[in-house]
Amino acid sequence: QVQLVESGGGLVQAGGSLRLSCAASGRTFSSYAMGWFRQAPGKEREFVAAISWSGGWAYYADSVKGRFTISRDNAKNAVYLQMNSLKPEDTAVYYCAADSRGTRWYPRMRLSEYDYWGQGTQVTVSS
Repeated sequence: QVQLVESGGGLVQAGGSLRLSCAASGRTFSSYAMGWFRQAPGKEREFVAAISWSGGWAYYADSVKGRFTISRDNAKNAVYLQMNSLKPEDTAVYYCAADSRGTRWYPRMRLSEYDYWGQGTQVTVSS
């Protein structure tokens, strides 16, 4: 069983930055592909970023490319999302997700490709 707990959300002005963290339980965190998703009010949950087991590969949604950076620290069982140049349209609940089943790296962009989810953290960007 894997537990994921997000933190770091909050209210920020447009153009500002936030860093989200996701703390994971489990002894084999380094074998999980990790991802970040977000869900705005009235919209479906959407892919934001994904990272490979070692952190050597990352993939981003076009809407955040160049502004967001995903990273991980396997020694701390944590994955991060650095968000810069935030826009009001980035307002959403942000979720951390883990895939404990995969054996090869590819950008996991579908909800069904992850088997564990956190409870989410709210990010609000004011204009």
